[in-house]
Amino acid sequence: MSYPEQLKLDNQLCFLLYSASRSMTRRYRPLLDELELTYPQYLVMMVLWENQGKTSSIGDIGELLMLDTGTLTPLLKRLEQNGLLNRQRGKDDERRVDVLLTEKGAALRAKAEQVPLKLQCDLNVSEEDLQLRDQLMTLLKELNLKLLG
Repeated sequence: MSYPEQLKLDNQLCFLLYSASRSMTRRYRPLLDELELTYPQYLVMMVLWENQGKTSSIGDIGELLMLDTGTLTPLLKRLEQNGLLNRQRGKDDERRVDVLLTEKGAALRAKAEQVPLKLQCDLNVSEEDLQLRDQLMTLLKELNLKLLG
């Protein structure tokens, strides 16, 4: 009896995406160790750097990173303990918690700017390879539509 092709592990898009994600995160680790950040913390900091000067709430960050507050709150607490950000209750709505970069957190951006370039060079990523990003963005939007719909 032959094994069905659709059940082979190597034919599963979900497994390839999962494996690629884990491998990519491992490749980031030594670069982020220099910044004293984990990969999820790095993602939070990228959101804050991109929105620097604007107020970001925990809800805003969670929505962008597709993380719930139960996952996000410990990350933010650790970043706050490390002096990279401050959390404060909203002035108009005490249920809202705003997240603001500290000077130390803002200054870390200069070091972090080298991370994507180093990784791209390390992996020999070409411009053609970067088209995959656009394809993944399309797939992600489709998946999210199906989840919400």
